[in-house]
Amino acid sequence: MAQQVLRKAHNPNDCFPIECAELVLPWLTPPELANVSMTCKSLRQVSHSITLRRSSDASRSFENFPVPFLNTTYPPYAHFIYTPSLLLSSQHLPRQPWGGRSVISPAPALSAESVSLVDESGRVVSGCDCRDACSDCPCSCLDGLDVGRECGPGCRCGPECGSRSSQKGVAVRVKIVRDGRKGWALCADQFIRKGQFVFEYAGELLTTKEAQKRQQYYDELALHGRFSSALLVIREHLPSGNACLRLNIDATRIGNVARFVNHSCDGGNLSTKLVRSSGALFPRLCFFALEDIPEDEEFSFSYGEIRKRSNGLPCFCNSPSCFGTLPSEDT
Repeated sequence: MAQQVLRKAHNPNDCFPIECAELVLPWLTPPELANVSMTCKSLRQVSHSITLRRSSDASRSFENFPVPFLNTTYPPYAHFIYTPSLLLSSQHLPRQPWGGRSVISPAPALSAESVSLVDESGRVVSGCDCRDACSDCPCSCLDGLDVGRECGPGCRCGPECGSRSSQKGVAVRVKIVRDGRKGWALCADQFIRKGQFVFEYAGELLTTKEAQKRQQYYDELALHGRFSSALLVIREHLPSGNACLRLNIDATRIGNVARFVNHSCDGGNLSTKLVRSSGALFPRLCFFALEDIPEDEEFSFSYGEIRKRSNGLPCFCNSPSCFGTLPSEDT
């Protein structure tokens, strides 16, 4: 349908019906939308209204609160596919409506949270029998730990359970701000207390082979222009000490608001925890406020400490301990 719009719009004397344009144009990418906007006045007006709506909410209504882009320069917003949770790797980039008058929810994608540990009969093998708030539930252990645990698909409690605090999307109001040197940055749009859950790092969950392939491609793009990926590699050393769990989360093409959080050499104001939901196969990387965060303050955390590239990308964190370059290592 999008290609039909583009072909139809090439004829300036046969403008696409506005009613159809409001349904179809939200599916277009920014270049396609710009192309259509130049064909006739009516489509230019629709395209402009779609751009304004996109700028008003990066989350495409998937989150509890709208996430606006605040920008005084071009481009007015960053285009990516939004997911509020982890997804299994997708080789083909899907289309997703954004900027329409009504919220159009696409078919639900396969979430890593829905991949559960099951027994031979297909039943989830772990989870609590609680039916209320799970105040004394063994599934709930987040405070003071680098690795946390919450109720999951095998638990009898409902979505309102207090032991599912990190499973409800972005928990605070945030905004995406354009910085002259860093590019996009994510800032608080309210006061956030120390220890509060903020959001998780959502994106595509990749195999190591696919992560290495993508990082090589991203490095080539960076050599030919200003480009920064949002591929994050997390390594968790297992209790035996003989192995580690590796998670490759790529939010470059498909992700959530966490893809806009920048690095800080002093550790920033966010702490990270791997949170496991009982019965779920994969843990999730969650961010918590390391300190009280006032409204308008930029979110940041440490990408790591290893710097293998002598000509790495410049760092603009402005912290007293800034190394001058961003962390880099072999993927």
